[in-house]
Amino acid sequence: MNDSQEPEESSFSDSSNDDLPNEEVDWDKLDVGEEEEEEAELAEKLAEVNLSGNDDKAEKTEEQEQKRSKYQSYSTSIYKVLKQVHPGMGISNKAMTIMNSFVNDVFERIASEAGRLARYNKRNTISSREIQTAVRLLFPGELAKHAVSEGTKAVTKYNSSK
Repeated sequence: MNDSQEPEESSFSDSSNDDLPNEEVDWDKLDVGEEEEEEAELAEKLAEVNLSGNDDKAEKTEEQEQKRSKYQSYSTSIYKVLKQVHPGMGISNKAMTIMNSFVNDVFERIASEAGRLARYNKRNTISSREIQTAVRLLFPGELAKHAVSEGTKAVTKYNSSK
């Protein structure tokens, strides 16, 4: 080693201040081999790749969370109604999927029929009146009467809570 490097090494071994050297280090005079430089460059590149890889994973998880949150299901509502009607009964995932499809289908039918009724009457807004008429047209007999009754009760409860 060079004589200029010996005082620097001894400054690190000084017991009075182990954290900081007593003399300034002249980094230009230090001889760093080509292998060490290549290793340092590779380490920097790996760190960059790892950092960018982590960012991509973080973005993917955020995108996945957004995609998951977009999926809408009536599962919780169906489960709550099931527990009100039959507290001791459960439902399988396959049955829940079927029920969810059923609710989506009925919703689509009512919405499209209500939209048609609004268009026939030259209105731009679907009101509770169009929904009620669509339910009467789509559901048979007693089921329509019960659905209209429950719908009227729900709208009354909503309006009273305002």
